[in-house]
Amino acid sequence: MTTTERDRRIDNIEFNVADIARSKAFYGAAFDWQFTDYGPAYTEFSDGRLTGGFTTGEAVRPGGPLVILYADDLAQAQRRLEAAGAVITRAVFAFPGGRRFHFQDPDGYELAVWSDQAH
Repeated sequence: MTTTERDRRIDNIEFNVADIARSKAFYGAAFDWQFTDYGPAYTEFSDGRLTGGFTTGEAVRPGGPLVILYADDLAQAQRRLEAAGAVITRAVFAFPGGRRFHFQDPDGYELAVWSDQAH
């Protein structure tokens, strides 16, 4: 049996959302994500490295695994998120290897942003 580079790696993350346009506006403003629409109930997002999707096909289910994004400049990432309407749920804190904070998106999903940089 052979394996590929994608074997046992995160390949996609899907969010059930209440409003696709709102989610696109939020993540586009905060992280410059790009989007491809596949009908009225599904939009693929890409951050340039990882893809996922927003769908209205099921009920919003906040919670689940914590998705952690990386930022070279943690303070700038927090400012962009707050400007996009995020609620910061856990202030910046240090952990072995870096610092991070948690935020909540418009549908109640909690995500985190971390950095190994000093700022």
